[in-house]
Amino acid sequence: MIPGFAQRKRFSDLSEQDILALAISSEEDDARIYRTYAHKLRDEFPSSAAIFDEMAVEEDGHRSALIELHQKRFGDVIPMIRREHVSGFYARKPVWLIENLSLDRIRSEARGMEQAAEAFYRKAATMTQDAATRDLLGRLAAAEAGHDEKAAELEAAHLGGDKRSNEDSDAHRKFVLTWVQPGLAGLMDGSVSTLAPIFATAFATQSTHTTFLVGLAASVGAGISMGFTEAASDDGQLSGRGSPIKRGIAAGVMTTIGGLGHTLPYLIPDFWTATITAFFVVFVELWAIAWIQNKYMETPFMRAVFQVVLGGGLVFAAGALIGGG
Repeated sequence: MIPGFAQRKRFSDLSEQDILALAISSEEDDARIYRTYAHKLRDEFPSSAAIFDEMAVEEDGHRSALIELHQKRFGDVIPMIRREHVSGFYARKPVWLIENLSLDRIRSEARGMEQAAEAFYRKAATMTQDAATRDLLGRLAAAEAGHDEKAAELEAAHLGGDKRSNEDSDAHRKFVLTWVQPGLAGLMDGSVSTLAPIFATAFATQSTHTTFLVGLAASVGAGISMGFTEAASDDGQLSGRGSPIKRGIAAGVMTTIGGLGHTLPYLIPDFWTATITAFFVVFVELWAIAWIQNKYMETPFMRAVFQVVLGGGLVFAAGALIGGG
């Protein structure tokens, strides 16, 4: 038996008091999540934060109506039952994970929350015989279903004119500065800077095992160095480039990946098969970098090709000449 699941109740086994208690705790959680979203967004996206503030207030109203009904039917003591106590009940993303969510993802999460709440109230309404309880649960289901319209009204009030486009533009800019730019710099560094030592070793030794070890060491070492360098270069407070930890992770991981791309073919025992495969991987890597530069950094494509493909080709040629000599 899986630990933790044996203690969960099935939704069909809940009493009407349990259903009301579950609805109360769920509304409390949702209001708290909306306020956390608002707090996260307030500095950079104040208009979106205002929307989540109002949504939290609406959830407070739902909770108050549920508590009032519970008091009338069952008294003041509300059973302690939460969504994680019910098998198969919809789950919410842990609030601490919102630090890693983009503005669009937060909006999407909020829509998902409302849809799940609507489904819960509709199912719960079919499980109660009390007219007042059934009426309230039905009205709450309708309210959750109408939140898309409510959200649209709030967006019109708080994100009218250019506010929405400005917030979306700011969110895209932050994504580029925090993840794409350091990741791209890391990918370029890992892909290009490791070419010379890897192919010099390959042509000097013609040993796939030795070449793989050198490439692995160069890739991991460059990734660690690039990650710490990026994290220490700017705390992001003045530049607006975001968390140095996120930028360091992006740069370090992508640097390692860039180097490993043309290192892994040397797991193939045959030297020339491995080397030809590595040539092909390098070709794909360099053109992919040029495409990313053009798409996200708005670098003219031919300039990106000149910078990356030609530069990478020269580094590769240097490594091959040194190793062959």
